[in-house]
Amino acid sequence: MFTTTLIAAPGALQPALAEALRNAWGGGAVQWLAPDEAAEFDMAHVPGNRWEVWAELQNQGVDLVVQPTEGRRKKMLLADMDSTMIQQECIDELAEVAGVGAHVRAITARAMNGELDFEGALIERVALLRDLPETVIGEVLSSRITYMPGGDALVATMRANGAYCALVSGGFTAFTASVAAHLGFDENRANTLLAENGRLLGDVARPILGRAAKVQALKEISARLGITETDVLAVGDGANDLGMLGRAGAGVALHAKPSVAAQCDIRINHGDLTALLYIQGYARDQFVT
Repeated sequence: MFTTTLIAAPGALQPALAEALRNAWGGGAVQWLAPDEAAEFDMAHVPGNRWEVWAELQNQGVDLVVQPTEGRRKKMLLADMDSTMIQQECIDELAEVAGVGAHVRAITARAMNGELDFEGALIERVALLRDLPETVIGEVLSSRITYMPGGDALVATMRANGAYCALVSGGFTAFTASVAAHLGFDENRANTLLAENGRLLGDVARPILGRAAKVQALKEISARLGITETDVLAVGDGANDLGMLGRAGAGVALHAKPSVAAQCDIRINHGDLTALLYIQGYARDQFVT
């Protein structure tokens, strides 16, 4: 069996649309996970016009996810941080303070789109932060970083249901430690910005955590927990996330770069992070906040 999930912004999902799709695809009864926001129905096969319908619904502000019914409620969350659990790219915000914001943002965009080698692009950008006072990290965290809507409910609900939550980032531990603590993640992994005498050295510790290290985190943590990779829900938005998104049981491209989303079967462009609960079959009244 397969489950189709429809997700839109609150109040934007019309019951008639859900019923029409159910009828067209010969699905079972529509179950509402949140009134006018999220609904699902089961069916025996994946429709041949799945992606044509997906594209049509995108134009209506509705996300469509089709996945096997069995095992869709996951035992582990593996999440990227920048532009996923938070709304910014931390290195871009540090660069703004350093006065090289536009230059660094351009490099970041190309790296996240897969146009540049991640490691080389990170080294180039971090070099531009040389001599910034370490205190700028705390200033950026308090004044420039905002959380992606739904992240707190996602982590709290999955943990309350026995799942393990890990934050893995190609960014920096100085940020992941704070974000992980705020949202309640069980652990976090990222790169370490090097500093001396209270100032950034313009470099990061080796080895650099990038695409391969995120896959390694998926393998290591799932093995440690005694679960399989199919028990993992991974979420990210950039090219360096594709490895873990491809190996996880459910790989979610969240508001992702087009070149990234095109390689993922689960694409969330209109919902927030609570969409990751809906696709697991959680109803809004089951969310932990």
